[in-house]
Amino acid sequence: MSQDDRHAPEDALREARRQKAQALRERGENPFANDLWPAPLAELGPLRARVSAARNDAGRYDKARVAELSGELGVAHVAGRVLMQRGFGRAAFLRLRDRTGELQLYLHEGATPQAELARLDDIQLGDVIEAEGELMATDKGELSLEVTRVRLLTKALRPLPDKWHGLADVETRYRQRYVDLIASRDAAAVFRARSHIVRAVRRYLDDDGFLEVETPTLHTLVGGAAAKPFTTHHNALDMSLFLRIAPELYLKRLVVGGLERVYELGRMYRNEGISTRHNPEFTMLEFYEAYATYETLMTRTEALFRAVDADLARRMPDEHGAWLRARPFTLDEPFARVPMRAAVERALAKASLPADVHTTIRGEGAPIKEWSRSSERAKKRIDWSNYLKGVKKCANDGEALFAAYEYLAEPFLAEDYTSADGQKSVPVFILDYPAEVSPLARRKDSDPSLVDRFELFVHGRELCNAFSELGDPEDQAARFRDQLEKKARGDEETMDYDADYIRALEHGLPPTAGFGMGIDRLVMALTASASIRDVILFPLLRPEH
Repeated sequence: MSQDDRHAPEDALREARRQKAQALRERGENPFANDLWPAPLAELGPLRARVSAARNDAGRYDKARVAELSGELGVAHVAGRVLMQRGFGRAAFLRLRDRTGELQLYLHEGATPQAELARLDDIQLGDVIEAEGELMATDKGELSLEVTRVRLLTKALRPLPDKWHGLADVETRYRQRYVDLIASRDAAAVFRARSHIVRAVRRYLDDDGFLEVETPTLHTLVGGAAAKPFTTHHNALDMSLFLRIAPELYLKRLVVGGLERVYELGRMYRNEGISTRHNPEFTMLEFYEAYATYETLMTRTEALFRAVDADLARRMPDEHGAWLRARPFTLDEPFARVPMRAAVERALAKASLPADVHTTIRGEGAPIKEWSRSSERAKKRIDWSNYLKGVKKCANDGEALFAAYEYLAEPFLAEDYTSADGQKSVPVFILDYPAEVSPLARRKDSDPSLVDRFELFVHGRELCNAFSELGDPEDQAARFRDQLEKKARGDEETMDYDADYIRALEHGLPPTAGFGMGIDRLVMALTASASIRDVILFPLLRPEH
């Protein structure tokens, strides 16, 4: 079947709708109007709420009670998109949706003038209309607006998805998000939730004395995270620039300057692969708190998650209930706090592997085949091939410990750390990272080979990264130089030497803890979404062909 053949049915439908639009123009009516009747517009959700007292436990409305309440309300003027259209004899029913909810429109000869009924010929699924009438209940107890006047506002030239089942192809849903939002109430709910979640995060920080700031998105150096940047060019200054991978170094400059609690919610850009957890353009929260430690931030993180989730439950109770049931994790119990070494040791024990695997694997003659047969987990679920490749790149014991964590422990966090009843996983703080993989974090006083750092994993997904900040300018300068050496060896995910940041540290950074969290992943977790593309309105996709 040729491409033209595949599109022929849709083209025919679109042409039929164009003809209806043209017929309206010929009658002197605009099929793409930009005005409304002068009466105030009633939103559908609040309108339904005004007569909620007439609804019984089964969800049906009492006719007499609706008539009584409707008499107090009078004529209602509504507008929205037509989702459903059906007719029975001399009556027609339309399902209307606006941003607040849905309502049935009931048109029939007993109440709707013949001229208004004739307008039904102009109206099709997907059109935007306005209508007037009074609320009533049908014999089946359905709340309806008994229409006395109706008008087409916008003619939809393309039909909605067939039979109102939504867009079946996942990629088409992402490309045509406007249709996805119309067709799928679940998709629309996720993006309403995202807005509530972002506002709740801001509210939590604002209420605790944090100041929201904005820092540059065009950087002259790569810094603040280990990631490959996007490059661009400023013509007037003839200089190469990078889209920011993190705002960290600028925010800590502000703490040096006396803004002791700051945060930024903004877009970051990392030139990396695309997966269910990664989009090159994403939203991140970073905040910095003077006179705090990474332990302070673990407590704050638990409080932030619970505050945001409680706010979501208040604002979207029905949807939140469904998401809560679908979540494979619980926020009701204390988050686990596990040092990285302890996580590796526990993972080795769970896989029936020797406790020294992560140290001996770097040597010659490591018995990989024997280890891979030691248990079901070791045999079928540990990625030994990539683990070995990662180990070969390790230049020191710290990097080797981190590699062991990534391949032996991290993939199993969700099953190794569970709620008291064993039914759901609990979020896990993995803490005390090797200094070699944490170039901006403060060394532990008790063990300088480690740093005061944690990452939070929620059902196996990393959501947060935080640490006590490195305030020693000489130590920081040495770590920047180490990053340059890695870059010289071909490592693309390294930082540049930021001389101005070192100068800022030389003015004195108070004891400070910093925190970063992917907002997209937070929304994924709280709405039980499987892919990051489900929570980003317009994810990056390959061009259509």
